[in-house]
Amino acid sequence: MYDSSSVKEKMTAAVDRFKEEMKKVRTGRAHPDMLSNVKVEVYGQYSPLNQISNISVSGASMLQITPYDVSNIAKISAAIRADQSLGLNPTDDGRIVRVPIPPLTEERRKEIVKNASSKVEDAKIALRQARDDARKEIKGGELTEDAKKRAEKEIDDLIKSFNADVDKLFAEKEAEIMKI
Repeated sequence: MYDSSSVKEKMTAAVDRFKEEMKKVRTGRAHPDMLSNVKVEVYGQYSPLNQISNISVSGASMLQITPYDVSNIAKISAAIRADQSLGLNPTDDGRIVRVPIPPLTEERRKEIVKNASSKVEDAKIALRQARDDARKEIKGGELTEDAKKRAEKEIDDLIKSFNADVDKLFAEKEAEIMKI
């Protein structure tokens, strides 16, 4: 009998990574995860923004960044401005960086959905890779032909289920992005 638990783990991990990526996608409302990809050069190396500052939401369309070291304020502002995919223009008062989240235009919403759809494809590739690994394991194993067919059907059912989860998550995110 084939044990599909390792395949389920890999597929679950792929869907979890996809969920985390979807949290980072901008929807028009302020969310600290929007800045999770921003890296700031401090002390001679690049560090994630959330490791050198506290990021909080102040209002539906404003992020507030409080650096642990105030001397990094200009670098933080520059790093956020430099990330063109965000399209944000931070301001600082010498102690705190404020990042207003501008309302999304229809064109920008479509662009965000397009970028998010590439993350869908990445998740599905990870799922297919897990399926292919499982199929190789089944073919190389010492199972009877009937057991191999049952195991392959089980793997196919798993990937259908996980693909449906990814599609559902993306549809929800797309609706959230396109909602005005």
